[in-house]
Amino acid sequence: MGSSDDRSSWTFLTHHARVLLEIARDPEARLREIAFTIGITERAVQGIVTDLEQAGYLTRDRVGRRNRYELNLDQGFRYPTEAHAPVRALIELFVSEAPPGDPRSTDES
Repeated sequence: MGSSDDRSSWTFLTHHARVLLEIARDPEARLREIAFTIGITERAVQGIVTDLEQAGYLTRDRVGRRNRYELNLDQGFRYPTEAHAPVRALIELFVSEAPPGDPRSTDES
């Protein structure tokens, strides 16, 4: 059995999930801000955003010098036994407001 440090170092949410949630909270968030919030490197966030984009969970649009992200809320989870559930369920659980573009959003723009 490992030390108590080993048992306390894991989390339920992966870095991929946490990056997705941060983007849901702020679609114009900078990678540096996401990295700081999560506690990983900016380079790690960049790789995760690329993974999420390639897997169809988000698209990235260049707006001036910044990126704006749009989530595909209907994309299913990757693991086969959860593939029937859309990532919308995860976002609804952890993000208090509907992300921009979601039909439940109160954003009138």
